Amino acid sequence: MTEFAAQVFQNEFLADGGTDVHAIVTVTCTGAGQAGQSGGGEAAEIVIVDTSGSMGLGIRDAQIAAVAALDQVIDGTWFAVIAGNHLARLAYPTDSRELGMTRMDPAARAEARAAIGTFTADGGTAMGTWLELASAVFDSVPAATQRHAILLTDGKNQHETPAELTRRIAAASGRFQCDCRGVGADWVVGEVRRIATALMGTVDLIPTPGEMAGEFERLMRAAMSRGVASADLRVWAPQGARVLFVRQVAPAVEDLTGRRREVNALTGAYPTGSWGDESRDFHVAVRLPAAKGVGQEQLAARVQLALGDAVQAQGMVKALWSDDDALTARINPEVAHYTGQTELAEAIQDGLAAKAIGDTATATAKLGRAVQLAAETGNEEATSKLRKVVDIEEPGTGKVRLRKSVDRLDEMALDTASTKTTRVKR
Repeated sequence: MTEFAAQVFQNEFLADGGTDVHAIVTVTCTGAGQAGQSGGGEAAEIVIVDTSGSMGLGIRDAQIAAVAALDQVIDGTWFAVIAGNHLARLAYPTDSRELGMTRMDPAARAEARAAIGTFTADGGTAMGTWLELASAVFDSVPAATQRHAILLTDGKNQHETPAELTRRIAAASGRFQCDCRGVGADWVVGEVRRIATALMGTVDLIPTPGEMAGEFERLMRAAMSRGVASADLRVWAPQGARVLFVRQVAPAVEDLTGRRREVNALTGAYPTGSWGDESRDFHVAVRLPAAKGVGQEQLAARVQLALGDAVQAQGMVKALWSDDDALTARINPEVAHYTGQTELAEAIQDGLAAKAIGDTATATAKLGRAVQLAAETGNEEATSKLRKVVDIEEPGTGKVRLRKSVDRLDEMALDTASTKTTRVKR
């Protein structure tokens, strides 16, 4: 049986005149079960493989990776395979005049393997068309409420305009989740991150073609372990208050603020996608309409995890006004930790963007700040990756020098890992 629990971490004390309340809400799911097996709708999976000319000899490794992913799909799950270059093609199933999916079973698995074995590398790249086709294929199975795709690319999106890609990403948003992976050094992290962010997925680097199969197997195994098709984080705030932002901050930074859907005049729902047995941390910030008097208390927010209309867990965010500086000046460790982690992600991305256009002063300042934040928050993975891009002289102050020679893959690894956070130690 699936169960959710919520914990709130905050310093509820506000100074006289204070109105802004911050809290970290940890939501934990247990007993999620397998995808499509909980009775809340069926599961559907699509593997999208870049078959453009730039894949070259790597197409063989891409075929192996696609097969590795399909081997993890649970029998009975709806699935399909899309081959993408400057066009999108439904590679499997192909026994129908209309777009569709088929249920996984031994025979379908063997047929899909054979179809994948025919892939050749040719043509250009238009990832928006791949998303467009995936949306249509998913829509052919209305019973599939848990929709997930894995997208692989190795190059830049050169065969559709930026406006076309933007339009197609927007059209796919909310229709399925998509984990995106780029192989090698010739794809653009920011471009692929746009897709992953809009489609509530992840983006990461696969340094070499030979590593694709292991990553695809891991991604599909994780997808099959998510027995909760979709869940919303609901945030209630009192009349006149304003929700400043809602962010997922662990296991990765993801801003949910713009995804708000009105439940009622005081409550917004923020989609969080599918869940397995896991914990996620959310940073909720609320600005109250006016400060209360010293000694008064107010409920600043009610944060709930909901499946459809059913609330599964909730936590209360409070505000208590005090004139005791020892109480009001105290920074909650969880809030401080994740505020630093969010700033760290922004500093890395801004620093790399400045470096790419030759703005060495900004790049040095931003990456130096990233080094400082990584040290303060104990993010050793970020520190390790930063060392490959900058020479660190004083981590505590963020004094660094840009390295003269940096491997493109090291920069991309730092960029894709920028949003991954370390959990706060409790």
